[in-house]
Amino acid sequence: MRLTNFSDYSIRVLLYLTIHNEKLVQIQEIADAYSISKNHLMKIIYQLGKQGYIETIRGRNGGIRLAKQPDEINLGALIRDTEEDFNVVECFSKDHNTCPIASICTLKGVLNQALAAFFHVLDGYTLQDVSENKIDLSQLLK
Repeated sequence: MRLTNFSDYSIRVLLYLTIHNEKLVQIQEIADAYSISKNHLMKIIYQLGKQGYIETIRGRNGGIRLAKQPDEINLGALIRDTEEDFNVVECFSKDHNTCPIASICTLKGVLNQALAAFFHVLDGYTLQDVSENKIDLSQLLK
């Protein structure tokens, strides 16, 4: 399974905000740190704000910050919130399944188990868990 850039960048934004939790952060600052388009990040920031992960403060001295503590942000929930679907193969899609053997194929069950295991692992971790090397990360993301 491969995560979309949207999920990847969402995690990066939240990690950056965790590392720099002592201040409001500008979107351009994150864009520069990760070499990501500011326009692309603005869409991600908007969605993360709608979902309650971050808080945006408008105005001259505004910026963004985490709306929750890092230990309250579960990685499994975050990925579920940022991915559009989990159609690992075509037959997972109710609308686009054209596989002629889907009704008798057992591979779908195996892949469903693998997907469940993927989320079982992610559900066991929070943003805090993956940002514990703050010092090292903050040196890289100046």
